Amino acid sequence: MGIISFQGARPKVKKREDTPIQVSDYMTRDLITFTPDQSVMEVIETLVKHKISGGPVVDNNHRLLGIISEGDCIKQLNESRYYNMPIDDARVEKFMAKDVETIDGNLNIFDAANKFLQTKRRRFPIIENGRLVGQISQKDVMKAALALKGQNWRDK
Repeated sequence: MGIISFQGARPKVKKREDTPIQVSDYMTRDLITFTPDQSVMEVIETLVKHKISGGPVVDNNHRLLGIISEGDCIKQLNESRYYNMPIDDARVEKFMAKDVETIDGNLNIFDAANKFLQTKRRRFPIIENGRLVGQISQKDVMKAALALKGQNWRDK
């Protein structure tokens, strides 16, 4: 008589090559963006309404021009009060950060986490073929950590 196994079927273990671990696996693709000619008040309304802390500024071809943040808006509010200037005239292009560092969508998510620590930034845009395709935030990195819990942290 042959040997009978009572062990049952074993679940397939996910190979690491199949495990999502790149920035592109966790980045936000459906972004709220702004244009350089928008008013800062419109940006403030959008940030508050959507509970976000900033967003990319793009042109008509979806090329990244800068980033506008809560801090940029607060700076404008402060200046308008100090100089007693109407805030409705303030445009995004004057207050956005123009020197924007981006991240490659193929970067390992934990290398991206390290980049967040080194630069103290809250978000990085992702550019492909000259166009904005997404954004990775610190919160996205934390979501990745939860999704990968119990697995190896390295991509090797």
